Amino acid sequence: MDEAIQRAAELIAEADALLITAGAGMGVDSGLPDFRGNEGFWNAYPPYRNLGRSFVEMANPQGFSSDPAFAWGFYGHRLNLYRETKPHEGFQTLLKWGRAKPAGCAVMTSNVDGHFQRAGFDGEPVYEVHGSINYLQCTLPCGDAIWSAQDLDIEVDEETMRARPPLPRCPHCDAVARPNILMFGDWNYLGNRNDEQRRHLDAWLAERRESRIVILEFGAGKAVPTIRMFSEEVCRHSSEATLIRFNPREPEVPRDCDVSIASGALESIRAIASCSLEES
Repeated sequence: MDEAIQRAAELIAEADALLITAGAGMGVDSGLPDFRGNEGFWNAYPPYRNLGRSFVEMANPQGFSSDPAFAWGFYGHRLNLYRETKPHEGFQTLLKWGRAKPAGCAVMTSNVDGHFQRAGFDGEPVYEVHGSINYLQCTLPCGDAIWSAQDLDIEVDEETMRARPPLPRCPHCDAVARPNILMFGDWNYLGNRNDEQRRHLDAWLAERRESRIVILEFGAGKAVPTIRMFSEEVCRHSSEATLIRFNPREPEVPRDCDVSIASGALESIRAIASCSLEES
């Protein structure tokens, strides 16, 4: 572990640019729940264990048609939780590292909590591949409008996990609104917002094709491999890119030149920061 941390510190120090790719494990250190498997989901939300509802069943757009108060109970609780939770100190450390690089930094994440933006990543490309709970869309949808949830206040009865009225409505057709998040089996998700984010990230990567990019991948597992696949795709298209994968359970890397670190996000960031300080 010490050798891998040292190698990671060296790669970060030598990099021209940093690409941060993050899965659910990035938020766990902030105190957010781990939905890994039904047990993880039920530990975070005991009422759903009693109701026999899985995460896949709750993270499903059909609920907004069949029982919108129940669907908004789940997403309203998550919205409130994400708002109340402060991004851990590792976000700020990554931002400091990234902004010190001559070619800057960018982010690709499957998390929908908006914590990278809250931590200050507002001038950097941030691609939220599964959307964001901080934005809303029509459930129908009646058009392609996506709007901010900044002023939305959802009150949830934590015994029944149902949202109390009034529920959010589409300002254009008055249908029930929903989070602009890509759910399971979701054919009505409006992806124009994160399509634009992807275009910005692709342009950022294209401009740095010859740069030494270090990819810092945090908490991205194999069960939903979106983040892992993206990290490895960048490596395939850039001969100067190196992957550092931080994952307590599944840290394996595809190439000998990449670095595998079997620990969580905040622990690893602190260790690298300490290593860098000792060298200076």
